[in-house]
Amino acid sequence: MRILGIDPGLRCTGWGVIAVVGGRLQHIANGAIQPKPALDDASRLQIIFDGLCEVITLHQPDQAAIEQIFVAKSAGSALRLGMARGVGILACGVNRLGVAEISARAVKKAVAGTGTADKKQIQDMVTRLLAVTAQNADAADALAIAIAASNEAGTAASVGVELDKGQAGNGLSAAIAAALARDDASNGGKT
Repeated sequence: MRILGIDPGLRCTGWGVIAVVGGRLQHIANGAIQPKPALDDASRLQIIFDGLCEVITLHQPDQAAIEQIFVAKSAGSALRLGMARGVGILACGVNRLGVAEISARAVKKAVAGTGTADKKQIQDMVTRLLAVTAQNADAADALAIAIAASNEAGTAASVGVELDKGQAGNGLSAAIAAALARDDASNGGKT
């Protein structure tokens, strides 16, 4: 199963595609769509739409996940974020791709173990879980959204370990533990 994660924004929309194969998470691709700041909103939204449609066509995900809207600093910021989010959902809909909506807190908890993790912690865990450095913070967030969606969908995803049938409900926890153990081993036990 391939999952597309989308971290929407008018300035930068991050995207990440992962696969869950044989109970393991695999990085497929990640990136960011960054319209020029001088463009008007309509042009930016068109670029985001076209970019996401291209990603979907190229990487053929089976499902998508997008971050739920959150209270922004101002009503104007929330509306502009909502436009980018709507375009992300539209790109998925046009391509007949189901979209799960996941809160930022749920993503943080799924990937880092705490709903209050900061961006650096999320980036570090994405790097550990997928053995890849994301293009930027928005792409890392998108990969985290895809990882959380794989867990929410009930897939028993792990990295570096096959899961017993008894562990299937806690696959992401096993993946996190395996990634941390792998890092400890490569650092000679120093973290």
